Amino acid sequence: MQPVVSVWVRDPRIRKNDFWHAYIDYEICLHTDSVCFTKKVSSVRRRFSEFVWLRQKLQENSMLMVQLPELPPKNPFFSLNNAQQITDRMKGLQKFLEQALQSPLLLSDSLLHLFLQSQLSVSKMQACAAGRTHYSVAQAVKHCGLRRFHSEEDLKKDLSMSCDSDCDSSECRDPEPRIKALALNKAASTALLDLKGTSQEENFSCTSEST
Repeated sequence: MQPVVSVWVRDPRIRKNDFWHAYIDYEICLHTDSVCFTKKVSSVRRRFSEFVWLRQKLQENSMLMVQLPELPPKNPFFSLNNAQQITDRMKGLQKFLEQALQSPLLLSDSLLHLFLQSQLSVSKMQACAAGRTHYSVAQAVKHCGLRRFHSEEDLKKDLSMSCDSDCDSSECRDPEPRIKALALNKAASTALLDLKGTSQEENFSCTSEST
């Protein structure tokens, strides 16, 4: 069967560098069963300038053997407050990725994989692809997205985002058991701390659940 590679560009968010400068980044969700990818489900955020960089690098690395798809044109009047402009750009970015992922030659480019499945910056992607980092491309992809949950709210938010990404796991269908488990662990930790405060002869350690 033909491998499935599905990609979505969505959820535009305004980011502020400082009081005067802001930009928009977009979530890139990828689901695949292709052996070309280390990770079968991933989600990263990228901004338009990074898409421009990626296209330029893919063109250079392919030595003009592939006609790369076009990105949505730069608009000198692009506004962060114009919903239609943002939507049109987002659709254009998704179309670019969909077409790029149809090329076997481009799929062999490490930069494409780092762009889609790691949170590395442009400079670190280049260094990693060139072998100038202590981690490999596969390691950068594998460790992308690993983080600790510090509250029930964080867990609920993460599960909700995973379900939005068409996740079909049992945790997406029914996240309550995992949330309840975290709540029980939190309650047990609180009880241990209370005992520690009332008894000078016993020592208890409390660890928070990580995911």
